Amino acid sequence: MKNWKRWTCLLCVIGAGSSFITGFTDRPTVHNRSYYETRGEIVWEVPMEEKLIALTFDDGPHEKETQLILDLLKQYDAKSTFFVVGNRLDRYADIVRREVEEGHEVANHTYNHLLFNRNVSSARILKEIADSEAKIKWVTGQECKWFRPPGGNYSERVVQIAKQAGYTIVLWSWHQDTKDWTSPGVQAIANKVLKNARNGDIVLLHDNIQGSMQTVKALQIILPELKKRGYRMVTISELIQHKPAQPLQSAPHSEF
Repeated sequence: MKNWKRWTCLLCVIGAGSSFITGFTDRPTVHNRSYYETRGEIVWEVPMEEKLIALTFDDGPHEKETQLILDLLKQYDAKSTFFVVGNRLDRYADIVRREVEEGHEVANHTYNHLLFNRNVSSARILKEIADSEAKIKWVTGQECKWFRPPGGNYSERVVQIAKQAGYTIVLWSWHQDTKDWTSPGVQAIANKVLKNARNGDIVLLHDNIQGSMQTVKALQIILPELKKRGYRMVTISELIQHKPAQPLQSAPHSEF
């Protein structure tokens, strides 16, 4: 009941057009990556001395792919973070519960995988986050305050809505965008991860790519090789618990 009242209040405030969040406009902002990192509002990676790396999976769960990925993660003692789409949890609740039982994180990737562009209202953005949160909590009994907007699309408006809802946006290391959803080939996916692997990386993968098993097959190459190199594959929460060894360099990123 408390959560319902909290979300209802936020929706009403946004709908009334109040100053709930400063700078709430649909205009593109000029803030670069360092601006959001300094404020702790977006995480791309966590540079560190420890050999830790975070594998993340978007868009699931999928009845087959996710199960095969979980089998591989278990085989290589790897933990990961699954950014799930809320409307898929009714069909695959048992898979999501398995993710939690095996030590993985289940994080928020909206309810309908809606791309947040200028035409999407602030109230709709908040509802996408809230509905997914409610479904995740109903299935797992847990809350995870990491949020990844579909497509990595963010703006000052999206960042501040997520922040007011209690979330931190987690994206990925720009050199670790595997583009596996385009089915570029098993070796191409594996090479992207392995040739660019650095301490504190966040890797973008997907566990719901219709008609493709390339990610699963690429993991059969990636996981043993990372382990051989001495990397420990961890959740976003564990990665972020480690203090960066040095400040990040600014990297510009164009926003919609």
